[in-house]
Amino acid sequence: MSNPFAVPSTILGHEIRDLTIPAVVRAKAERNGDKIYLNHVPDGRKFSYREVHLLSNRLANGLLARGIRRGEHVALFMDNSPELLLLCFALGKIGAVAVPVNTASRGQLLRYFLAQSDAVALLAEDALLAHYRDIRHEFPQLRLVVSLASEGACRHQGAGEEVVDYPSLLDCAPTDPAIEVKFSDPCTILYTSGTTGPSKGVVFTHARTWLWTLTSMEDFGYDHTDTFYVCLPIFHTNGMHGSTLIGFMCDGSVALTRRFSASRFWQEVRESRATTTGLLGSMGSILWGQAPAPDDADNHLRMVKWSTVPEYALQFEARYGTRLIASYGLSDFGVPTVRTLSDPPEKIRSCGRVRRGYELRIVDEDDFDMPAGQPGEIVLRTSIPWEASDEYYKMPEASLRARRNGWFHTGDRGYLDEDGYLWFLDRTKDSIRRRGENISAWEVEKALLSHPAVADAAVYSVRSDMLEDEVAATVVLAPGQSASFEDLIAHCRRNLSYFMVPRFMCMAQDLPRTSTHKVEKYKLRDWAEKNSSMMWDREAPQGAGH
Repeated sequence: MSNPFAVPSTILGHEIRDLTIPAVVRAKAERNGDKIYLNHVPDGRKFSYREVHLLSNRLANGLLARGIRRGEHVALFMDNSPELLLLCFALGKIGAVAVPVNTASRGQLLRYFLAQSDAVALLAEDALLAHYRDIRHEFPQLRLVVSLASEGACRHQGAGEEVVDYPSLLDCAPTDPAIEVKFSDPCTILYTSGTTGPSKGVVFTHARTWLWTLTSMEDFGYDHTDTFYVCLPIFHTNGMHGSTLIGFMCDGSVALTRRFSASRFWQEVRESRATTTGLLGSMGSILWGQAPAPDDADNHLRMVKWSTVPEYALQFEARYGTRLIASYGLSDFGVPTVRTLSDPPEKIRSCGRVRRGYELRIVDEDDFDMPAGQPGEIVLRTSIPWEASDEYYKMPEASLRARRNGWFHTGDRGYLDEDGYLWFLDRTKDSIRRRGENISAWEVEKALLSHPAVADAAVYSVRSDMLEDEVAATVVLAPGQSASFEDLIAHCRRNLSYFMVPRFMCMAQDLPRTSTHKVEKYKLRDWAEKNSSMMWDREAPQGAGH
């Protein structure tokens, strides 16, 4: 008699216990040999599957020779490059833990990442080492610095730590390191984007790293014929697990560029003959805002994954000759829903339906279910072993708080329609409760963005002198446009319920964003609360502030 509660031990023919970085990289090298896996678009360097395996072996043995041991944490401070990926593989092969750090980090933030992660070594681009140099005396436990500078060109002077050049690590043998690595060992700590507060380090095991790729292959139909154009930073989950590593697992190819560039995007997509890519945040809107060209549809993209599909999605597909797919996912717990090419066009702006192995509920503040069509918090559960992360590194209270009542609480708001499709609304912390009413920041932003003079807007809560939330907005005007605060408020009043109209407002040249183009609302909120006298206040006589 079969066990109805049995959980799978294999995914797409792969035994979960065999999913380690050394095992998978070696198997792919044996399977694909000289097939080109990685094309580094900026300089044209190409790496086959076999070269990726042998180079990462050399680096692994080089790191061992420099004293890096199993279980130790190593910070990687570099933009998209073959070296970043090879070093991640190398660290995984010796059982060490890679800690990719956002390259925009400076001062206090860089200090936070290095200290919170317990990094014992830093592998960095030479140009970025200057930011470490300013704070290096605070990290006596950091005993090794590796610069990506060419051999002999390292200009960084250590303060007790050993300083070496990247090429020196390659002088070691290409043999497999004699280190036992288990599927359940941690291999990466990836920090959340930090849009609502301090970043949390999400711990990825070896198994979880590859399970992310296998389930995506299963749902979206990626295969060996695909070429992934990757312009998202691979120090984040979407760029690494959601594209680069999927390309590796499906025996495909990856065209890796340094970062997103609207002016180079379509040229690089065409030249690399990419069949798929991913967009986040405002990236797709920036592309859509470019002047139409007769060769817009002259590309090989069969599908584009876009995290927040806009109202003009069908027009985007027609203009660029491609199809849009989507998912709802987060570093903390994986990708519980997908919308594929087979889903109906009227669902194109949804995040799709729950995928195999996941459960998803929409709940109220007491964790009771909301009916179809009614918004609430998205909570998750999975039956696939090792599919989700169990902890935030050194944050036990946050880990427990997110996993209460047997479900992972995402902090995101959405609703399920009658057909079981998930529609994302906003972050729970972006949901403002004002005078007994719940207000969606996304809805207010949508209203502001419909004003012809507004190019961008972010809406967030601030504490008022009445000790409750008030609605605040930071607005970016389009070039050559003008609008008064009174004009914008009148427009909101025409398009929103009275209780949703912002009380506080200010203008900005741009909005602070993460490397994945998410607005860092906590920065706006902190500034507004510390500089309330500079915010325009519609309840003050004739407004106030600037």
